[in-house]
Amino acid sequence: MGLIKDLVGSRRMLWKLAKNDFKTKYAGSYLGIFWAFVQPIITIAIYVFVFQVGFKAAPADNGYPFVLYLIAGIIPWFFFAEALMNGTNCLMEYSYLVKKVVFNISILPIIKIMSSLFVHLFFIVLSYVIFCVNGKAPGIHIIQLFYYTICTLVLVIALTYFTCAVTPFFKDFGQIVNIITQIGMWMTPIMWSETMLSEQYRWILKLNPVYYIVTGYRDCYINGVWFWERYKITIYFWAVTIIIMFISTKVFKRLRVHFSDVL
Repeated sequence: MGLIKDLVGSRRMLWKLAKNDFKTKYAGSYLGIFWAFVQPIITIAIYVFVFQVGFKAAPADNGYPFVLYLIAGIIPWFFFAEALMNGTNCLMEYSYLVKKVVFNISILPIIKIMSSLFVHLFFIVLSYVIFCVNGKAPGIHIIQLFYYTICTLVLVIALTYFTCAVTPFFKDFGQIVNIITQIGMWMTPIMWSETMLSEQYRWILKLNPVYYIVTGYRDCYINGVWFWERYKITIYFWAVTIIIMFISTKVFKRLRVHFSDVL
């Protein structure tokens, strides 16, 4: 509740700093913020070529082309991974603000996450257009994207408050998080279908809270399933996320008094 109070009280500064962070990240390059959108598009194109053209990946179980199945699952992952990595290093990047007594450093992780959110919103619109062009326009379930975007935001915030608090004391922790996200991408059924696993092992996938988000995005674009129809995994996701948030904020609060000493 204290975190929510800080964010509400600093909402104008938060919005201004998030926009500035997004712009300055690509300042100095010839194409500017255009690079924020080019890299994910090229990455998706490479995956589509490798799996659909090279490995002749079959359409999804419901008949959707592989490219649409991939896009629906990889868009939330791009947002999650980028926001987590940027948020993890936020105290290192904004060390000059951490050392200022009057600045509320608890908003720094949110600044990086909001900066990543701008790109994510663009790809939500782009993915909708791609589905429509392919004659697979999403139905009314697409309105759930707002809910699942909130889920992603809350989860990444919960994780980031822990990772960014540890990084100043253990500089290699950012690299460890990067490796974990790379492994996590392949452990989550984004570029492959969970039906490839035996039924008795699929429950392991559901232990990963990102599985809920990826499946939710596909429910919006492809499956046409409301989130309350998956009430068991919904309850599990929020229970895990709340526990992570509680632990992370406690760790952040405990360590914040030492940030200026180690940065």
